[in-house]
Amino acid sequence: MFPDLYDYLYHLAPTGGIPLKGTGIVVALALILSHAWVLKNTAKTQAFLKAFPRNYSWGVILLTIDFLWAEFALVNMDMGEFFTMRDKFMMIVAGGYVAVLLYVKEFLAVRALGSLMLLVAGPVLSAAFLQPQTSRLLIPILAYAWIIIGMFFIGMPFLMRDWVNTFIAKPQRWNLAIYGGIAYGIVLLAAAILFY
Repeated sequence: MFPDLYDYLYHLAPTGGIPLKGTGIVVALALILSHAWVLKNTAKTQAFLKAFPRNYSWGVILLTIDFLWAEFALVNMDMGEFFTMRDKFMMIVAGGYVAVLLYVKEFLAVRALGSLMLLVAGPVLSAAFLQPQTSRLLIPILAYAWIIIGMFFIGMPFLMRDWVNTFIAKPQRWNLAIYGGIAYGIVLLAAAILFY
């Protein structure tokens, strides 16, 4: 199922994969635009973030994306000596998806978001792997931040609620986070355009 897409995303195709320049520009624009939108809609965003951890509907949506991405990866990845067990792994993931939807409703949105952060980091890291530019490190730094935060969200999802409350408590913290995201995006965009 879509082996060419998998090879492109994870740089397994002989012709390469996602270009570093394109990845840098897309990630930078996503950072800049999302943080600028949050800056313009502070009250709405804060209300959404407060409600998000216990929002089951968002949990279902994000977990479904995680499930489809995981199945896509399992179908196409090289499993080495375990290739004969591919179908069993796919069934286990499908069963886990259903079980989590039914029995892990507490903080489901945060856990699903954490899983998605782990999945998104893979192609982003692949784009920067073994590239010669030192400025490429801006991408792995961000991707590893997603990985670390994602693991905490999966294992200790209540931390998202606590972090949101911490940032909302003082406008200075909230503004620092927003302007920090915009600044990182601008630096990454400049590096992508000039050096990648």
